[in-house]
Amino acid sequence: MAHTEWQDKRASWRRGVEKRQAELASLEADATELRYFLPAMITGLLATPEYIRASLSHSPGDRTAVISRKLERQAVLYDESKSFTFLLTEQAVNWALIPPPALAIQIDRLASLSHLPAVRIGLIPQGTLLTRGPMNTFTVYDDRLVTVESFTGRIVFRDPRDILHYREIFAMFEDCALFGDEARVKLREWADRYRDL
Repeated sequence: MAHTEWQDKRASWRRGVEKRQAELASLEADATELRYFLPAMITGLLATPEYIRASLSHSPGDRTAVISRKLERQAVLYDESKSFTFLLTEQAVNWALIPPPALAIQIDRLASLSHLPAVRIGLIPQGTLLTRGPMNTFTVYDDRLVTVESFTGRIVFRDPRDILHYREIFAMFEDCALFGDEARVKLREWADRYRDL
């Protein structure tokens, strides 16, 4: 079995973007410990419908089914047999993908989801001293699989050494992140800033 696989975005589009949603739902269903490192944008699992719609603006075809499927997938966050940790940089939370009032609502959603028993949302504010740059978005599914996103597709790693390496990177960023009430204070500040615009 190959330990590394390239999944081309164009091939995914040809198959249908909604099929990719089914693949992600399957990965989420099979995993019990999921870690998401999000340096640039908010993932669909945490997104409002307006944010999802805007994030798909460059995808071809009818996006209605994809938006619906992404929203359906969010139900997994309520499964208390799982553990989700999302690490977001300040840039990811504040990326102006949608107008300020809608972004305030999106940020409020992050704060609300942080109260779910299975969900931990960590924030890495600008100015946090880090010894490593946030190179790209990646997700770690248990000790089985890591996906790394790029503009043109994703790389899937199954080699235990690669998985361990990404877990170590995640742990380093996690140690620098704000969680719980500290994170919610920051989210409230950022949301209020957009409400005031």
